[in-house]
Amino acid sequence: MFAGTRPANIGIQSGKLAACPSSPNCVSSFSQDAEHKIEPLGYTSSQSEAMVKLQGAIESYGKTKIITATDNYLYAEFTSALMGFVDDVEFLVDDEAKVIHVRSASRLGESDMGVNRSRIEAIRTEFNQL
Repeated sequence: MFAGTRPANIGIQSGKLAACPSSPNCVSSFSQDAEHKIEPLGYTSSQSEAMVKLQGAIESYGKTKIITATDNYLYAEFTSALMGFVDDVEFLVDDEAKVIHVRSASRLGESDMGVNRSRIEAIRTEFNQL
């Protein structure tokens, strides 16, 4: 119902994910300000094992569609159950640092009531349990 249009800035740009807009409906491990900053996911396995675990954690979340998955990048759309709002969620592996950078942003609206941050933390918890 409120899907919006897929943003043009999705994907890896200069080795990073896109910056968050000024609105409070986005979190990113590349952000430096407290409102948007979230820690990346950490892992100790191989990059390929981490990506398999990540896909499992995302798929267990529900109302999710993985759009792109490569050896170091994953892009998924998450749809809210009630109104059908779509959020764009990206993950970028830095195997040297053993982290998976994250960016989760709402397509529509100004505030997300903390949904993007909560989602990433739920994925982190599931990821760490797999």
